[in-house]
Amino acid sequence: MKALVFEKQGLENLKLKEVERPRVGPLDVLVKVERAGVNPIDHRAVTAMNVTPMPHIPGAEFGGVVEEIGERVGGLKVNDRVVIYNRVFDGTCDFCVSGREMICRTGGIIGVVTNGGFAEYAVVPSKNVFKIPEEISWEAAASIPVAALTAYHAMKEADPRPDECVVVFGASGNTGMFAVQFAKETGAKVVAVSRKEWVKDFGADYVVNVNEVTEKVKTLTDGKMADVVLNSLGSELWEKSLALLGAGGRYVTFGALTGGDVKLSIYWLYGQQIRLQGTTGGSRKELSEVIGASKNLKPRIWKIFNLDEGRNALESLSSSNRDGRILIKAS
Repeated sequence: MKALVFEKQGLENLKLKEVERPRVGPLDVLVKVERAGVNPIDHRAVTAMNVTPMPHIPGAEFGGVVEEIGERVGGLKVNDRVVIYNRVFDGTCDFCVSGREMICRTGGIIGVVTNGGFAEYAVVPSKNVFKIPEEISWEAAASIPVAALTAYHAMKEADPRPDECVVVFGASGNTGMFAVQFAKETGAKVVAVSRKEWVKDFGADYVVNVNEVTEKVKTLTDGKMADVVLNSLGSELWEKSLALLGAGGRYVTFGALTGGDVKLSIYWLYGQQIRLQGTTGGSRKELSEVIGASKNLKPRIWKIFNLDEGRNALESLSSSNRDGRILIKAS
């Protein structure tokens, strides 16, 4: 089969190669990959992270068709349309038992601690395989396991209520476009921080640039400021986004694209009873919930690359012209 493989770190080392098709164990499923989402985690896997095995196939987010099932697998059949829960987990630690597989004590991410989905075929444990409805396009399906699930879990943790004010930074990004949609479903007033006007079509009540957001929030809340701020962009906008929170506000983050080191006034934190919440991915239960709601979700796709264009796909993550999601067509 064909796969994107690197033997040492660096985008220049990511090559399309012919490799042996992975073998299926008793509890495994072989998936013929249709589409794979391209995310910052994939760029980091190729350029900056310790990955296994090596040589390595990246790709943390993908969907496809069941090609083969292990002899002890139930509930799935050949030709089922599926997406892959991208967390490796043991199922026995305290986090797994409490339904938080995404922070399993011995776990990791598919495409980082195992080979991933930037290939024609991928083998995954059957417990990671979730069927999807026929009416869901592959473009939408390939956005469920990372982009949509990450945003969904973050919004559940923030728990916005009707008529509260939610501010989403990076609202036109991979996760941001879904965070806007999930926030809107709660009945909250959603302020999307973006230069892209199309975000309003995804449920944002207001689309503003970063220089306008403070005044807009003050106007909407009579100066009380935001109830929830989601900033997945990192330290560059830390002070600006944190200053938007009013008393009792919740600040949620799951990314550090612009840096990860920040300063914080502890006096302000406890004086205003602010909640800082880090989130990562989501649980299998939450993935099922996202799939159940997937007919109402819409991604904006910018470009779809072929497997042999994998390096270009990853480089395009930082393109100033990017205007939506990047996908890889594997078959």
